[in-house]
Amino acid sequence: MNEKEHLVLQTIKKNPYLSQQEMAEQLNMSRPTLANIISGLIKKGEIIGRAYVLPEENAIVCIGGANVDRKFHINESVQYGTSNPAHLTESVGGVARNIAENLGRLGNNVKLITTLGLDQDAETIKQTSGAYINFDLSINLANHKTGSYSAVLDSNGELILALADMAIYDLLLPTELMKHDASVFNAKCIIVDLNCPKETILYLQNIAFEKQIPFIIVPVSSPKMKNMPDDLIGVSHFICNLDEAEMYLNTKLQSEHDYIDAVKRLLEKGAQNVVLTLGGKGVIAGNLLSINRFEAVKVSHVEDVTGAGDAFVSALTHGVLNGEQFYDAVKFGLYNAAKTLQSDKTVRQDLSVNEITIWRNL
Repeated sequence: MNEKEHLVLQTIKKNPYLSQQEMAEQLNMSRPTLANIISGLIKKGEIIGRAYVLPEENAIVCIGGANVDRKFHINESVQYGTSNPAHLTESVGGVARNIAENLGRLGNNVKLITTLGLDQDAETIKQTSGAYINFDLSINLANHKTGSYSAVLDSNGELILALADMAIYDLLLPTELMKHDASVFNAKCIIVDLNCPKETILYLQNIAFEKQIPFIIVPVSSPKMKNMPDDLIGVSHFICNLDEAEMYLNTKLQSEHDYIDAVKRLLEKGAQNVVLTLGGKGVIAGNLLSINRFEAVKVSHVEDVTGAGDAFVSALTHGVLNGEQFYDAVKFGLYNAAKTLQSDKTVRQDLSVNEITIWRNL
């Protein structure tokens, strides 16, 4: 394609409902010239028919947070109420973005729908992740700051305190997603994090149920559980930690029996598969056929816990979408989480499309 064809195609991707006259005015070209370019794109198969419907690539669509992570690593023992010597690292993060990059590094076609400011942080996210994530569906908003996450970690890499500026995700509303119905309706899988408003979660839940699309909900934190739907009908996989399960089920979980009962109750709410993560104690995973416990993969040293949960979700999703049995996919998730714990990056840089083969040969 030449430069003008690329320009027209990008304009159609952003809004396939523009009339030819509107598009010609927007691109500052005559309508006959535009018509000739569109005719050429149809012949090349880049667009389909007069409605300019784009051929779908059956992508995994991740919806939710994409932000810049700033981590303060305390050098020695934590001293409260005073200054602690520390060093700062910065990386890109956000639950949906982390999952999307993991999946992209595993060789999947991934599209991310998120809200970004028109600022340097947004550019950093795109430049860092662009090789693994398609950002064409993401929304840039003027007068809003890109989301940010600041964490304080102790000398063992354990989280002490985290601060999240995520207000921009409140604007990730169904009206924005409706602009990308073609991509959402034809998704290979929809993964949403609870940075999204509840109305957006419900909107996606209904689409997934009606279109029979695998639908994965990933909580961000226990306070974000307020955005959960009342039931889990249409949810193929619900993955949460202990605090999040307690918040959603409005009960305290203290024993192995409680954990198993919690998985049963989540399945009764309509989820097809449930995983309750227990940190270093592994996970309890189940469906209507059985519920099983899986121990965490042992690691000699934890560099940073940030991103390990997202690594688990990503590898599990990759396994399921590539024909692995559910419980094998859970084991692959635990492997990827363990490898990520040993990395100083939120998404480990050595993750590759050959990872399942590597894991199976261990």
